[in-house]
Amino acid sequence: MSCTSEKKTKLNFLDEFVLADSISFQNTIIGGLSGVDYANGAYYFVVDDARNPRFVKAEIKINKNKIDAVNFKNVVLLNDSTTAFYKENALDLESIFVDETTDEVHFVSEGSIYKDKSPTIFKTDINGKFIEAYELPKSLSENKNIKHNAVFEGSSKSIDGKGFWVAMEGPLKTDGEDPTFTKKSSPIRITYFDKISKKPIKQFAYQLEHITKPSKGDINLNGLTSILEYKENHFFIIERTYQSGYGSHGNIVRIFDAVIKKETTNVLNMDSLKEAAFIPLEKRLLLNFEEVDSKLTDSIIDNIEGITFGPKLANGNQSLLLVADDNFQVYGKQLNQFILFEITQE
Repeated sequence: MSCTSEKKTKLNFLDEFVLADSISFQNTIIGGLSGVDYANGAYYFVVDDARNPRFVKAEIKINKNKIDAVNFKNVVLLNDSTTAFYKENALDLESIFVDETTDEVHFVSEGSIYKDKSPTIFKTDINGKFIEAYELPKSLSENKNIKHNAVFEGSSKSIDGKGFWVAMEGPLKTDGEDPTFTKKSSPIRITYFDKISKKPIKQFAYQLEHITKPSKGDINLNGLTSILEYKENHFFIIERTYQSGYGSHGNIVRIFDAVIKKETTNVLNMDSLKEAAFIPLEKRLLLNFEEVDSKLTDSIIDNIEGITFGPKLANGNQSLLLVADDNFQVYGKQLNQFILFEITQE
């Protein structure tokens, strides 16, 4: 009698690279790297700077499982004067991906709920010229039901090339409570958009973890910061906890393997998850950065907000690249941190 079991995905830490802070490049500052995508041999980083929204193209040299250099090639400003879209919307850009066949650049923006500026998903050409915005599902269209700074945070091209995924950072007011030190139900929504119809056609719930360390200060939050579909209906999801009072060690960053199964509930037409019965994505912890902090600069894992595939490694395995958003050092010393992993099966 034979017994077969599906191989489990595993991540092996390879290297960390820290870029100096406040580097000036093409009359802008390199920082606030809030999302990353690898497309056609280049890396594209979105810069989280609402006053001067932009993205940066870069080359990353990886040699013998080490990051040798991060070389920035071009800055593209989102200041298209032929459209009112950029002026009418608050562009709090959090994620980016590039369509490899069309070179269209997709962004997700949290907007500004305090100012009643709606979140948006839109695309531009490779030079930052606005093309169009996507229709949002009903559940994500009412600002009064959305928490400020807990809106669109992660996005990912779909593996089949037919659409893309967009993930919330935190729960809607009608869906659940924010994660705390005690366990709560904190589901966020992950929505799939179809490329041809340009509409959301399915949506699933993902349960955030509770916070694992007691509070020392006023800020205690956990949310999804990045998502990457690595095979059909299988995702790498980053959850980042930030707690004030812990100094440079206020971040807890975990990578999960999350799966949409046949029984996972499509919640697209559900107005509230608080009262509803639903089956969320199945999830499994792949890595807590506390396991590898001895290999990091000053044992710090910073504000990881971007994840993408890197190049194939010499052994044929796929690499994975993560990047931290240093918030332009506004809140104190932070790192422009790049982290390289190898994806393996066991």
